[in-house]
Amino acid sequence: MKRINEYKKLFQVEQDIDLKVLKTTYRNLVKEWHPDKFQAGDERLDQVEEMSRKIIDGYHFLISIAPETKEANMTEYLSLTNELGIADYVHKGLLLEITFSDGTRYEYFGVPKNVFLKFNSSDKQVRFAKRSIYHSYLYRKAKSASEVEETV
Repeated sequence: MKRINEYKKLFQVEQDIDLKVLKTTYRNLVKEWHPDKFQAGDERLDQVEEMSRKIIDGYHFLISIAPETKEANMTEYLSLTNELGIADYVHKGLLLEITFSDGTRYEYFGVPKNVFLKFNSSDKQVRFAKRSIYHSYLYRKAKSASEVEETV
Protein backbone atom coordinates (compact mmCIF):
# COMPACT_ATOMS: atom_id res chain seq x y z
CA MET A 1 0.00 0.00 0.00
CA LYS A 2 2.93 2.31 0.71
CA ARG A 3 4.17 1.84 -2.84
CA ILE A 4 0.74 2.62 -4.29
CA ASN A 5 0.41 5.79 -2.22
CA GLU A 6 3.94 6.87 -3.10
CA TYR A 7 3.31 6.53 -6.83
CA LYS A 8 -0.11 8.20 -6.62
CA LYS A 9 1.51 11.13 -4.83
CA LEU A 10 4.28 11.34 -7.44
CA PHE A 11 1.73 11.42 -10.27
CA GLN A 12 -0.73 13.58 -8.30
CA VAL A 13 -3.50 10.99 -8.53
CA GLU A 14 -6.30 11.74 -6.06
CA GLN A 15 -8.74 8.83 -6.47
CA ASP A 16 -9.22 6.67 -9.56
CA ILE A 17 -6.47 6.45 -12.13
CA ASP A 18 -7.35 8.02 -15.49
CA LEU A 19 -4.98 6.62 -18.12
CA LYS A 20 -5.11 9.73 -20.31
CA VAL A 21 -4.23 12.05 -17.41
CA LEU A 22 -1.60 9.59 -16.17
CA LYS A 23 0.08 9.55 -19.58
CA THR A 24 0.20 13.36 -19.73
CA THR A 25 1.62 13.59 -16.22
CA TYR A 26 4.16 10.88 -17.05
CA ARG A 27 5.37 12.76 -20.13
CA ASN A 28 5.75 15.98 -18.16
CA LEU A 29 7.65 14.26 -15.36
CA VAL A 30 9.97 12.51 -17.83
CA LYS A 31 10.75 15.83 -19.51
CA GLU A 32 11.49 17.44 -16.16
CA TRP A 33 13.63 14.59 -14.77
CA HIS A 34 15.32 13.21 -17.88
CA PRO A 35 19.03 12.49 -17.22
CA ASP A 36 20.06 13.85 -20.63
CA LYS A 37 19.20 17.37 -19.41
CA PHE A 38 22.11 17.24 -16.97
CA GLN A 39 25.88 17.28 -17.57
CA ALA A 40 28.08 14.32 -16.58
CA GLY A 41 29.71 16.30 -13.76
CA ASP A 42 26.47 17.59 -12.23
CA GLU A 43 26.12 16.51 -8.58
CA ARG A 44 22.34 16.00 -9.07
CA LEU A 45 22.81 13.44 -11.86
CA ASP A 46 22.52 10.41 -9.52
CA GLN A 47 19.35 11.84 -7.98
CA VAL A 48 17.90 12.55 -11.43
CA GLU A 49 18.66 9.04 -12.69
CA GLU A 50 17.03 7.52 -9.60
CA MET A 51 13.98 9.76 -9.99
CA SER A 52 13.75 8.88 -13.69
CA ARG A 53 13.68 5.14 -12.85
CA LYS A 54 11.07 5.80 -10.16
CA ILE A 55 8.87 7.70 -12.65
CA ILE A 56 9.05 4.90 -15.20
CA ASP A 57 8.38 2.19 -12.59
CA GLY A 58 5.53 4.21 -11.09
CA TYR A 59 3.92 4.77 -14.49
CA HIS A 60 3.92 1.07 -15.34
CA PHE A 61 2.73 0.17 -11.86
CA LEU A 62 -0.19 2.64 -11.91
CA ILE A 63 -1.21 1.48 -15.39
CA SER A 64 -1.34 -2.11 -14.12
CA ILE A 65 -3.82 -1.22 -11.34
CA ALA A 66 -5.92 1.28 -13.31
CA PRO A 67 -9.64 0.45 -13.61
CA GLU A 68 -9.42 0.55 -17.43
CA THR A 69 -6.60 -2.01 -17.43
CA LYS A 70 -8.42 -4.28 -15.01
CA GLU A 71 -11.61 -4.04 -17.08
CA ALA A 72 -9.75 -4.86 -20.29
CA ASN A 73 -8.26 -7.98 -18.67
CA MET A 74 -11.33 -9.06 -16.70
CA THR A 75 -12.25 -12.03 -18.93
CA GLU A 76 -8.76 -13.48 -18.61
CA TYR A 77 -8.71 -12.82 -14.86
CA LEU A 78 -12.10 -14.46 -14.27
CA SER A 79 -11.08 -17.48 -16.33
CA LEU A 80 -7.83 -17.76 -14.38
CA THR A 81 -9.38 -17.42 -10.93
CA ASN A 82 -12.33 -19.70 -11.70
CA GLU A 83 -10.52 -22.50 -13.52
CA LEU A 84 -6.96 -22.77 -12.20
CA GLY A 85 -5.57 -23.91 -8.91
CA ILE A 86 -3.01 -22.22 -6.74
CA ALA A 87 0.54 -23.47 -7.22
CA ASP A 88 2.28 -21.22 -4.69
CA TYR A 89 1.82 -18.11 -2.57
CA VAL A 90 3.89 -15.71 -0.48
CA HIS A 91 2.73 -13.12 2.03
CA LYS A 92 5.00 -10.13 2.75
CA GLY A 93 3.59 -7.39 4.94
CA LEU A 94 0.25 -6.55 3.33
CA LEU A 95 1.17 -8.03 -0.07
CA LEU A 96 -0.01 -11.49 -1.04
CA GLU A 97 1.52 -12.98 -4.19
CA ILE A 98 -0.37 -15.92 -5.65
CA THR A 99 1.09 -18.07 -8.40
CA PHE A 100 -1.52 -20.04 -10.32
CA SER A 101 -0.99 -23.52 -11.73
CA ASP A 102 -0.18 -22.11 -15.20
CA GLY A 103 2.64 -19.95 -13.75
CA THR A 104 0.75 -16.65 -13.85
CA ARG A 105 1.35 -14.50 -10.77
CA TYR A 106 -0.92 -11.87 -9.25
CA GLU A 107 -0.21 -9.47 -6.41
CA TYR A 108 -2.99 -8.58 -3.95
CA PHE A 109 -2.48 -5.39 -1.95
CA GLY A 110 -3.68 -4.71 1.57
CA VAL A 111 -4.21 -8.34 2.61
CA PRO A 112 -3.91 -8.33 6.42
CA LYS A 113 -2.12 -11.08 8.32
CA ASN A 114 -5.34 -12.49 9.82
CA VAL A 115 -6.86 -13.02 6.35
CA PHE A 116 -3.63 -14.62 5.14
CA LEU A 117 -3.55 -16.94 8.15
CA LYS A 118 -7.14 -18.06 7.43
CA PHE A 119 -6.21 -18.58 3.76
CA ASN A 120 -3.04 -20.48 4.70
CA SER A 121 -4.80 -22.78 7.17
CA SER A 122 -7.83 -23.40 4.96
CA ASP A 123 -8.21 -26.93 3.62
CA LYS A 124 -9.86 -25.40 0.53
CA GLN A 125 -7.56 -22.50 -0.34
CA VAL A 126 -8.96 -21.92 -3.83
CA ARG A 127 -12.47 -21.66 -2.42
CA PHE A 128 -11.32 -19.30 0.33
CA ALA A 129 -9.44 -17.14 -2.20
CA LYS A 130 -12.50 -16.94 -4.48
CA ARG A 131 -14.68 -15.77 -1.59
CA SER A 132 -12.29 -13.57 0.36
CA ILE A 133 -9.31 -12.47 -1.74
CA TYR A 134 -9.67 -12.41 -5.54
CA HIS A 135 -12.31 -9.67 -5.71
CA SER A 136 -11.86 -8.10 -2.27
CA TYR A 137 -8.41 -6.55 -2.66
CA LEU A 138 -6.66 -4.34 -5.16
CA TYR A 139 -4.68 -6.59 -7.47
CA ARG A 140 -2.40 -6.57 -10.48
CA LYS A 141 -0.76 -9.12 -12.69
CA ALA A 142 2.88 -9.44 -11.67
CA LYS A 143 5.71 -9.94 -14.11
CA SER A 144 7.07 -13.45 -14.24
CA ALA A 145 10.78 -14.08 -13.70
CA SER A 146 11.31 -14.47 -17.47
CA GLU A 147 9.56 -11.15 -18.20
CA VAL A 148 11.77 -9.38 -15.64
CA GLU A 149 14.92 -10.87 -17.25
CA GLU A 150 13.79 -9.66 -20.70
CA THR A 151 13.45 -6.06 -19.52
CA VAL A 152 16.90 -6.00 -17.87
